[in-house]
Amino acid sequence: MLSTRSLFQQIYADDRAYQLFCSVAAGGEDQGGWENERITELTADPVLAPKVARHGADERKHGRIFTQLLRKRGLEKVEVPPETDYCMLLERQGIGLSHDRLTSGAPLSDREIITYLAHSRVTEQRASEQMRQLAKAYAGNPDLDRAMRMISADEDDHLAYCHEELLRLAARGHGPYIRHTLESIARGEIRTHRDVGLAVMTALGRILGWPRHQRLLLTAGVYGLYLYDRLWGWRRMVTLRMPAKRNALG
Repeated sequence: MLSTRSLFQQIYADDRAYQLFCSVAAGGEDQGGWENERITELTADPVLAPKVARHGADERKHGRIFTQLLRKRGLEKVEVPPETDYCMLLERQGIGLSHDRLTSGAPLSDREIITYLAHSRVTEQRASEQMRQLAKAYAGNPDLDRAMRMISADEDDHLAYCHEELLRLAARGHGPYIRHTLESIARGEIRTHRDVGLAVMTALGRILGWPRHQRLLLTAGVYGLYLYDRLWGWRRMVTLRMPAKRNALG
């Protein structure tokens, strides 16, 4: 029977599949780290800047963890197919702050800070959910259990921080713009998550030699989640509530 746990166990058991899995994850975390480092430099808000810096440091740490997991198996990172590059594909749709903006020297405006936080709020929702799934799938695994739980806890903190900071800005009168930005970013993220999911499944299917019925089943699962997110699930990505854990990155 095909289950999430059995799927991730297949990936873990095969060197090439595991290499691709960890390389995709490490690349995304490193990119997130770089973006947060640049945003820290461009943020004049003395309350927000240290939290953005902490966010970036966590992302860099996660990138190192995935790289170390590879090296523990005697493997190195590989170049990932461009169609699996979640961060790059989001930027190509105009989601978040562009590389050109992040490499400029001008301080970020309030609206650009909102764009950054809204982008993080949506993508950290996805990351939090995915890491909880991975922590559950690899529970008890001697190599991955502790690492997945650590990263999962960090992603939950990042999501809490985004909620709190966006609510702080909403209280200053930015509520309508925040809502509009969150909804726009969520729509783009949902499409991108579908496309990346299909690309990753295709690449893993070639490596692992999945039979046609398994590939069709997994493809149906990706489209099923996409339809759920389009019709209903997007709401969880755009609502804001004060987190139980306050000042998670303070």
